[in-house]
Amino acid sequence: MIYNKLVRDRIPEIIESKGGTCKTRILSDEEYAQKLDQKLGEELAEYLESHSPEELADLLEVIYACAALQSLSPADLERIRADKADKRGGFGEKILLIES
Repeated sequence: MIYNKLVRDRIPEIIESKGGTCKTRILSDEEYAQKLDQKLGEELAEYLESHSPEELADLLEVIYACAALQSLSPADLERIRADKADKRGGFGEKILLIES
């Protein structure tokens, strides 16, 4: 079966441990960024379909990888999120803006 998609680091090892074979290659930085964008869309679609915690965690894993491409750690990303929440708020109050 042909996939041509970005997979988690241990997937080839897992496939081989079950007696399977796989062909892989390491992506260039440009290809990696493109595949991460695709993976982000894929994981978002899976989360929107299922709303499962596992899919939400997968989405977060891809977000962390995207942040790392910009030399940001999860802590950096959290700091940016917290600063924005301090300035503009979060979504906890469930406010729907009807018109402005």
